[in-house]
Amino acid sequence: MQHIEKLVECVPNFSEGRDLAKIKQITDAIESVVGVTLLDVDSGAATNRTVVTFISDPEAALEAAFRAIKTASQLIDMSSHHGAHPRMGATDVCPFVPVSGLTLDDCAELADRLGERVGRELGIPVYLYESAAKTEARRNLAMVRKGEYESLAQKLQDPAWAPDYGPAEFNARTGATIIGAREFLIAFNITLNSHAKDHATDLAFELREKGRVARRNPTNAYYSSGEILFYGKDCFPCGNCDHDAPDFEALVAHCAQVHSYDLRHLLSLNDIDTGTPEAVQSLVGQKAYRAGYFAECKAIGWVVPEYGRAQLSINLTDYHLTPPHSVLDAARQLAVDRGLVVTGSEIVGLVPFQALYQAGQHYLSAMGKSPHVPVEDILNMAIFSMGLSDVAPFDIEKKVLGLPRRFEKGLMSLSARAFTEEVSRDTPAPGGGSIAALAGSLGAALASMVANLSTGKAPNRAIERELLAIAKDAQRVKDALVLAVDEDTNAFNGYMEALRLPKSSDVEKKARSIAMQSGLKEAVEVPLSTAELSLEAMQLCERATQSGNPNSLTDALVGCASAFTGVRGGLWNVMINLKDIKDDAFVDEMQTRCSTLLAEAKALMAKVGDAGDASLGAMIAAKRK
Repeated sequence: MQHIEKLVECVPNFSEGRDLAKIKQITDAIESVVGVTLLDVDSGAATNRTVVTFISDPEAALEAAFRAIKTASQLIDMSSHHGAHPRMGATDVCPFVPVSGLTLDDCAELADRLGERVGRELGIPVYLYESAAKTEARRNLAMVRKGEYESLAQKLQDPAWAPDYGPAEFNARTGATIIGAREFLIAFNITLNSHAKDHATDLAFELREKGRVARRNPTNAYYSSGEILFYGKDCFPCGNCDHDAPDFEALVAHCAQVHSYDLRHLLSLNDIDTGTPEAVQSLVGQKAYRAGYFAECKAIGWVVPEYGRAQLSINLTDYHLTPPHSVLDAARQLAVDRGLVVTGSEIVGLVPFQALYQAGQHYLSAMGKSPHVPVEDILNMAIFSMGLSDVAPFDIEKKVLGLPRRFEKGLMSLSARAFTEEVSRDTPAPGGGSIAALAGSLGAALASMVANLSTGKAPNRAIERELLAIAKDAQRVKDALVLAVDEDTNAFNGYMEALRLPKSSDVEKKARSIAMQSGLKEAVEVPLSTAELSLEAMQLCERATQSGNPNSLTDALVGCASAFTGVRGGLWNVMINLKDIKDDAFVDEMQTRCSTLLAEAKALMAKVGDAGDASLGAMIAAKRK
């Protein structure tokens, strides 16, 4: 799995699911772009459709998507296409999805750029949808695709449906392409200890935003056993409580004030129009509706034969608003109320790192433990707590998108002994810079340890909040310094590359000198950051000595001393590089920053050390009495 600071997912859908050779040509076009990782190719003969999933940095994704659309336009003839799935073009839809380091707006910009290029270079009509849509009427994919390929020629003649990019002309071979940006869709299944579909359906209808037909007075634990409610001339029953409103507008106000949902929106999800007085009048005699628990949640019940169990099949279209762990917790309570047991859950496809990370923190906090522990521990807590390995193994590296950056085969992947042996060899790296970063990371780790050990045992809430804040910041500082151990080894790459530049002429010598000076300036950034982060680790250790359990005092003291080594070592590595830099203003600035950092670190070390020695002395004296 890739570990990239800016990561986007692209999920183009192609109107070909039977000819594997054509599908392979399309995916080959995607993989021809450097930096792209092809994650999944899902083809269906009945739908005659292939859904491709790939990830990369934004620019590579843009290029790969264009090449795929171009290849599909050359291979797929829509005039002879037949399949069960709705479609409008050879490349039917192509959404960009933010994974890490970029926003939905960034993805909308990518969609706009791709749409413009496809329309201009390939002559394909392009419609933009969801977050990339230029008008509200085009946000909904179903509305844009209404009538499908068969109605496209007529649609293009309607000025209201002129494409956003490309010609308003019917191309029988390619059709039209719909390009957009949307949030990451998490396909999330919840498994029950039952093989009855109606058990899963009853829970699914309670959870989904669309809700269900409203009932009252159920005869058993299942909501579906109740009596169906209807809207009457002078009685509009609320589906979420026993209130009866005298008219529709009063019911709308009640639902908003008491239950915090828009009744008109709920009814529109169930294909009921309330946009005109005539439509409202036609509600009389129609079934009333009950809102589901969660927005951006779609759910149905089904039975999976290979598991022999019923599942809630759920699509979460905005996990920021409705995270999977919240839906799971609600499903567990609903199951208990009905005498059922949720045995676990399943992620179909991929899940963003943040969704799983937040779930792990949620369950740690629920059990009264600190949620600010190593990332691996948090992800494993999510897997255990959600039962994600219930029906199939859950592989973090294969299932989680946007994992924090790390060096797969770096120094920090070695054992402590192997790392020490590597340092001792007759090679310049790893050297003092990496050791300084390691010392700083250990200082931050000890601050986190003391805070986490003390969490749950604090004498008051203020100190408990302080301990959690220390642990949170210490994990951040620790993770950054762990990366710096390997980054320091790579810090001279730019300088070394500059050394290898040609120097046969005066022009080449000048260019080489400029590149060398730039490389040296870049080389001081890592050790300077190491020093700054290590000072922050010292400060966290000081706070841990004040708020942490007194029995862990020496751990915080050792952490502070270790982090001081990180400051001192980082600054020494800055200084040795400054001697070869010819930019006097830059050197003066760096020297001033180094002096300030060192003075602050020395004063803090003296303060913490003296206070620690005094506290330890007092402890010894108290024991002798």
